[in-house]
Amino acid sequence: MDISLNIRENEAYVRSQCEGCADIHIRPMKLGRDRQLVCFVVYIETAVSNMMLRDSLVGQMINRLWEMPQREILKCIRENSLGISDVKELATMEEAMAAMLAGNAVMFLDRYDRAVKIASKGYPSRGVPKAEFEKALRGSSEGFTESEKVNAALIRKRIRSTDLKVEEMTVGKRSQTMLALVYMDGLAYESLLDDIREKLKNFEVDGVFDTGMVEQLAEERWMSPFPQFETTERPDRAAMEILNGRVALLCDNAPNALILPTTFSSFMQAGEDRYNRFEIVTFQRFIRYAAVILAMMFSGVYLAVINFHTQILPTHLLLSFAEARQGVPFPSILEVLFMELAFELIREAGVRMPGPLGGTIGIVGGLIIGDAAVGANLVSPMAVVVVALSALSSFAIPDEEFSAPFRLLKYGFILLGGWFGIFGIVCGCYLVQGHLAGLTSFRIPYLMPFIGSGLKGYEKDRDGIFRGPLVRMRRRPVFARRGERIRLRMGDDAREQRGE
Repeated sequence: MDISLNIRENEAYVRSQCEGCADIHIRPMKLGRDRQLVCFVVYIETAVSNMMLRDSLVGQMINRLWEMPQREILKCIRENSLGISDVKELATMEEAMAAMLAGNAVMFLDRYDRAVKIASKGYPSRGVPKAEFEKALRGSSEGFTESEKVNAALIRKRIRSTDLKVEEMTVGKRSQTMLALVYMDGLAYESLLDDIREKLKNFEVDGVFDTGMVEQLAEERWMSPFPQFETTERPDRAAMEILNGRVALLCDNAPNALILPTTFSSFMQAGEDRYNRFEIVTFQRFIRYAAVILAMMFSGVYLAVINFHTQILPTHLLLSFAEARQGVPFPSILEVLFMELAFELIREAGVRMPGPLGGTIGIVGGLIIGDAAVGANLVSPMAVVVVALSALSSFAIPDEEFSAPFRLLKYGFILLGGWFGIFGIVCGCYLVQGHLAGLTSFRIPYLMPFIGSGLKGYEKDRDGIFRGPLVRMRRRPVFARRGERIRLRMGDDAREQRGE
């Protein structure tokens, strides 16, 4: 609907749309020295400062217009002669209402067929917090906040280049949530950007309130337990991946960003891997990959060995297991399942427990329940050790969202190992590897760089379990455009690039 030249028609439409909205204020005014020009401003109460205050941008503009002759006001508004930043003309009522609901003040003037958007302080939000879930011993401690604008600014703070593009769009028919694609022009493939835009336009939903909803609606294989979008709450990690040719997706009201495309290897890399020496990082990655295997298969392998393949154990260890299980009334598979479910219950209780007590309840609760279960002869001590090591391994995986599928698959391996022995474990491994090999994230294989050795120009640029010295990592990953793979030049190459 176009904006009318008649101020009364515009005001009637706005009041009909805002009926019953006590937090939306419509303020009629008369401008000019002779107070003959009728106008009104519509705004959300807590999102716009008091317009009569001198330190308010809207207030300063209104005060200046009060002192102008009537014939000059429309010309001043049209040409933005006051030089106020972020003042924009809007041609339709839909645009005006959307701008108001985004936290801006919108002004309508008589005999003027445009509305004027005037940016103000916006919705209340907290300051830049510390990263809570991606803690690092080295590097920035800043974390994303719930404002998409602030999050984009935190990334631009680290990449001060006009090649960094921020492309905004809205999703949610009723929530009108703002999304932002952040990428480096010239590094990210245009086909990748087109695919992302198409995915975001492929669904219509009432409201989007977090990146998790966008992830579930836009991912290709929604039945897979493995995440196909990487999540980070650290601006430095997002900026680093953008320089690798990937795209960051920011969502208003979400204190994190989605990084895409993603791979298995990227989930196993921590934010501070680039800040530490390559020997330490390589050792830590070995620990993480071992933790993935233990978290998924250790309990199942234990059941397979003690139920079907006891001959591979030393005699003394086998006798120790048999003695520990004396008096336990349940089969080994039931005692392992009981302890696994008990640890998951403790983990969930620790997450939901408010305050600092939540971090300790998992450890203390696990020790108490495990000791009580052994003392009551419900489970064997070895079962407690196996389940505790399996649970501890899941905490060593850097990404919490990525550790969840392995915790879920663990129960499948328990059943396979408890019923079919090592044969069941091997079949389970084939199924998991086959599923991972079939996954893609925006045309990038999920198991890159462990597969794709045939890709030209990518054979020497792998950054998987091993991380080479930083001075040797001179090429960007496969995410970046083929002609823009060089990211580090040394010596004469660097001086030639600078034109020296």
